[in-house]
Amino acid sequence: MRKLVSMVAAAVLMGAGLTATSADAASPSRHHSGADYTPPPIQWGVCPTASLRNAGATCGMLTVPLDYNRPNGTKIQLAVSRILHKTSDADAQGPMLVNPGGPGGSGLGLARLGAFVPNGGGDPYDWIGFDPRGVGRSVPALTCDGDYAAPGRPNYVPETQAITSYWMTKTMGYQQDCEEAGGALLDHLKTTDAARDMDSLRKALGASKINYYGFSYGTYLGQVYATLFPDRVRRMVFDGVVNPKDVWYDANLEQDKQFDKNIDTYFDWVAENDATYHLGTDGAAVRQIYYDVLDQLTTDPQAEFGAADWNDDFVQAAYYVYGWDDLAHVLVAAAHGDLGPAKAFYGDPTGPGADNGYAIYLAVECTDAPWPDKWKTWQRDNDRIYAFAPFLTWNNAWFNAPCRTWSAPSDKPVNVKGQHVAPILLISETEDAATPYAGALEVRKRFPKSVLIEGVGGTTHAGSLSGVACTDDRIADYLLTGALPARVSGQNRSDVQCDPVPPPTPTPVAAARAKVSSTATDANLGRLRDLIVDAFDLR
Repeated sequence: MRKLVSMVAAAVLMGAGLTATSADAASPSRHHSGADYTPPPIQWGVCPTASLRNAGATCGMLTVPLDYNRPNGTKIQLAVSRILHKTSDADAQGPMLVNPGGPGGSGLGLARLGAFVPNGGGDPYDWIGFDPRGVGRSVPALTCDGDYAAPGRPNYVPETQAITSYWMTKTMGYQQDCEEAGGALLDHLKTTDAARDMDSLRKALGASKINYYGFSYGTYLGQVYATLFPDRVRRMVFDGVVNPKDVWYDANLEQDKQFDKNIDTYFDWVAENDATYHLGTDGAAVRQIYYDVLDQLTTDPQAEFGAADWNDDFVQAAYYVYGWDDLAHVLVAAAHGDLGPAKAFYGDPTGPGADNGYAIYLAVECTDAPWPDKWKTWQRDNDRIYAFAPFLTWNNAWFNAPCRTWSAPSDKPVNVKGQHVAPILLISETEDAATPYAGALEVRKRFPKSVLIEGVGGTTHAGSLSGVACTDDRIADYLLTGALPARVSGQNRSDVQCDPVPPPTPTPVAAARAKVSSTATDANLGRLRDLIVDAFDLR
């Protein structure tokens, strides 16, 4: 099934004359700063979700140009939420914009993030959530095929011509669906466009500077904003730091290496908790259980659950520690021949608009920087890494494969610079796979007033505000006072070392049958991760 735009978005597009051949959309935005555009005021009103309303938020729409090179041309709208400061007006410190990452994550609900900062660290700020252009409740919202991730997919590894043909046809078909669905919008979904939207949001809020909290890809959006608008930065927190050197083809190859290490760390944890899970005390043997099921689903696929779906389930374990216990239950059940919990864990990620996050992920990354257009390059690079890191490599390759033939033109990556930016706080765990630790070190070099907190030995991606006081208290201090820990000498090191986010408490498996519990060992941690993780596809 293909879905172009919602009825509301379609009406806006038709009224604005936004078509693939519109004169206003003929050339993509490149380097225009957006300084010539001043948005109309946001009309604040009732929010669309109960969670925002219950938190006291108000919501509205920010109007921005489709193309900042043509500020008087076609307009689009971004959905925005706001929770006002809890201090006196005299003690208020301005707006705090939040982005969950992705790209493609909905940030509208993240106006609630301030409540999770300890010691009242979030109280002086107006917390601003927003759906970036093309995302969620913004208008228009891009969706190309809501059923793209329907379960029942074959193995990602192209070991046969049939598998290669399946994924080649599927990914090229999705690119074509997005070309049809996106039209002129596809030419204006780069990170630079989103950064200019943030500055338009600053203007609409009446602020001379912004504060910003970015997770994952949101750290790169923050880097680009700081590069384009260095004098508009007040305070920034980057958690799970993207390496600006690797945008984006190389970044995905680097991910593959660390994901393989992290999934082994997870299997070792399951083995260490054999008294609970009864899968053996050898991490390698636990790993083999995972691969045995993968092989079984490859040779004897099920119509409703395939090898790719099984792989996708366990990717989360290499991203974060939060779901480790639930996935151990899934693994126990599969070891006893029951794939029911694995199917439940994968769920049903289909329906109108279900692919919005993925569509925007591609639309941003495919155009931020060039990608190889020859398949032999992809085959060579991924075969090389798969030889020693098989867990995610081909999953990641096919996830990004539409970029090979993406219709919208790509730009040169932004040369991120932070020499003239106010002090910012960087956070990364040593073994983060989604944004490898080298990225945090690189950004620390480029932002000479920054300070890096390292979660030593941890595998969790973007895990701040998870109850690790060593990290979270320093975030609160920085937000309250602007004070950062001392920056130490030397380039390839962190400034502060903290414990990582701890794994959950193992829970018993009754009669060797798994049950996906979706519980958290810490209620605050569980609510925060739901707030952030639910905002975007784990990729």
